[in-house]
Amino acid sequence: MDLSTRYLGFDLPHPLMPGASPLVDNLDGVRRLEDAGAAAIVLHSLFEEQIRQDRRNAERAMETGADSFAEALTYFPGLDHFALGPEAYLEQVRKIKAAVKVPVIASLNGVSAEGWADYARLIEQAGADALELNVYFLATRFDESAEIIEDRVVAIARQVKQSVGIPVALKLSPFFSALSGLVRRLETTGIDGLVLFNRFYQPDIDIEALEVRAQIELSTSSELLLRLRWLAILSGQVRPSLACSGGVHTVADAVKAIMAGANAVQVVSLLLKQGPGALTQLRDGLSRWLEDHEYESLAQMQGSMNLSRCPNPAAFERGNYMAVLQSWRT
Repeated sequence: MDLSTRYLGFDLPHPLMPGASPLVDNLDGVRRLEDAGAAAIVLHSLFEEQIRQDRRNAERAMETGADSFAEALTYFPGLDHFALGPEAYLEQVRKIKAAVKVPVIASLNGVSAEGWADYARLIEQAGADALELNVYFLATRFDESAEIIEDRVVAIARQVKQSVGIPVALKLSPFFSALSGLVRRLETTGIDGLVLFNRFYQPDIDIEALEVRAQIELSTSSELLLRLRWLAILSGQVRPSLACSGGVHTVADAVKAIMAGANAVQVVSLLLKQGPGALTQLRDGLSRWLEDHEYESLAQMQGSMNLSRCPNPAAFERGNYMAVLQSWRT
């Protein structure tokens, strides 16, 4: 079965790959993922705050963080909490690029328009084949409008894209009031891909210790639904290639994402729970599903359920909304 797809300008044998995660913090893990059939390797994120601290601008970094989160000074971890510092990250890119034959996609995570371009160039020089920008930002200030936040995202994308020659993907949050309009603006920056979506980790409260408790909750298949909606809306309407990130745990999940329009499918939680072998099982299961349903290739299925095939997507979505509200039965 022909599972080939095209993502960020790369011709890939299939759409499945690990997303940014600790799975690639060591070369042994990277080789296991390649042996399991990963179509590409997405590296763990290097954080803007790490770069700033490493350049001995810790005071400025804390002030910048406080602008976006009032208690950043209290909660920001020291550099020793991170598996890789900035220089070690560049060296890891070099080692991984030398160790594998699949495309290596580095990742930068930050919130400001300053400081990205220089390090993006260093990552390119280290050998990364592409770069994924993760703009992880929670708007808590009351004086920041949606326009200001969108302008910041567009500025970051434009600055990085103009600074490097490798493909650039932007990993977005779903929490924009007019995501389609933002994507149109992002297209003008020349970015090559969109990753839908970033997961905002929700803090809990320890009511006995009176502390905020940060903990990771792995995704479930239910989180895929939000991705499916926006993949279906954007597929066929935008130039950048699309990746689904979050909620893919089964072959059926992968099929849905591709039908909605995904060119690539990033998997993390499943691999953290079951190991790299789960990627092989997904790929083989996807091939069997296509054969069982008499598809000749993955391309034949890709985007077959997107909204570009609907003459009025807004009316279609409104109709579904009304139907869902009437569907509940006790």
